[in-house]
Amino acid sequence: MRIRIVGAGAMGRGIAQWAAAAGHTVELCDVRAEAVADAVAFVRSMLERAVAKGRMDAADAESAVERLVALDDPWAAGPDVELVIEAVREDLATKAEVFGRLEQALPASAVFATNTSSLSVTRIAAALRDPTRLAGLHFFNPVPLMRIVEVVPGAATRPEIPPLLTSLVEGCGHRAVTVADTPGFLVNHAGRGLVTEALALLEEGVGGPADIDRIARDVLGLRMGPFELMDLTGLDVTAAVIDSIWEGFRYEDRLRPSFLTPNRVTAGLHGRKTGHGWYGYGPEATGPAPEPEVTGDADRPVYVVAPDPAREADAAALREALAAAGAVVESGGRPSGDAVVLVPVWGTAVASAVAAHGLPAARTFGVDPLPAAGRRRVLAVTPAADAASGRDARAVLARAADGEEPFAVSVVRDTAGSVAQRLLASIVSVAASIAERSLAAPADIDVAVTTGLGYPVGPLAWGDRIGAARMLELHRALHDTTGDPRHRPTRWVTERAALGLALTDPGTSPADVLGAP
Repeated sequence: MRIRIVGAGAMGRGIAQWAAAAGHTVELCDVRAEAVADAVAFVRSMLERAVAKGRMDAADAESAVERLVALDDPWAAGPDVELVIEAVREDLATKAEVFGRLEQALPASAVFATNTSSLSVTRIAAALRDPTRLAGLHFFNPVPLMRIVEVVPGAATRPEIPPLLTSLVEGCGHRAVTVADTPGFLVNHAGRGLVTEALALLEEGVGGPADIDRIARDVLGLRMGPFELMDLTGLDVTAAVIDSIWEGFRYEDRLRPSFLTPNRVTAGLHGRKTGHGWYGYGPEATGPAPEPEVTGDADRPVYVVAPDPAREADAAALREALAAAGAVVESGGRPSGDAVVLVPVWGTAVASAVAAHGLPAARTFGVDPLPAAGRRRVLAVTPAADAASGRDARAVLARAADGEEPFAVSVVRDTAGSVAQRLLASIVSVAASIAERSLAAPADIDVAVTTGLGYPVGPLAWGDRIGAARMLELHRALHDTTGDPRHRPTRWVTERAALGLALTDPGTSPADVLGAP
């Protein structure tokens, strides 16, 4: 295929390398001739690096460079061009002008694709005489390494174009997912679950950025915590995406932005690129403060109580784990006068358990029963807690069986569900809302998120690991405890819990019933 790429910046040159390496002839152009020369040199250097690392044959790399055609004029006639991929700046008027001029220069048979990450594909296409020829083809940077591409049909896109683009993408070694033309498309939309909930936890004083990031990494198994991720992406970019998706979905509570970000953006605290964000960067930066040492009495007796009968299995598992580590675990109907009380909470607050069961407020703490990906436990502290008892509870939770590494123990403020549960609930909930709106297929949601965001598992598959019924219990408990509509259970999770279906199961639709047997 002969492909013209308009825009020789970071995305354009990455797409050019990807397509040329896969055997396509690529015309690379830009309104700035020097940008094209720089892009061609960059692609050559990247291919040479691939050869040096043994990832590509030298002859194949040279052939790919030969297939790269530098154009002086983006609007040059191109009778053999079959596909145009636009990768210019993210501005509706600019993109509309580019496609308007291309429409005059290229044959009607050429398919147009925009690499927009945030603009409406339908609005871009509306500027064309023939809006049916344009679709979205959203790549991620760096293109050769990020093996996921969103194929986005506009409202008027001809039905044969998305399959054609999907075939092209997958023929070049990347995975294509078809996504509705909605704010944030799929990956950016799905990614709001983690970031918006992390900001909400910070707003409420549940924990600091480093606390939340450690829990996200060590309990949920994420490669980067949400605040580290915002610093890498740039808080200015993250805040703009959060706002645009929230506004685009008509102020959906599940996507609600934080009041914390506007002032930080105004102050230039954007992250790595400005030298300071949630953390400091550069030679003078010290990084997050280390966690305080465990100083409490690890031999103090503990009493583990379930906040309700449904949590008895969580309580039993915690008792067993602590006993195996040599802790003094009390049994019986009530804790002794010396014991610290641990409550495994699920979507509820420790304070509620204190009130419901008449537990000693000064000695009662919450523990997150989520199975941790690493060696970390989370202790939740109410305002009525005794600090010395909290230190002892932390020391007990840090204990490990002989031969095992001690647990790190994060200390956070009591909140409904604790940190990891709220992050996970939001990740699953946002993905479920995408699925129930039919914005993308369940399998595509999970593939796009694991590939595009690096999560250890797709959000719907993650929910299935917990179980649809238990996820629904978590969402309902968070909603009932806080009254915040951001935690309102989705229809997707509610139905599947009731019907015994997996969250990854697309289920039967009316179209399935009406279709041919």
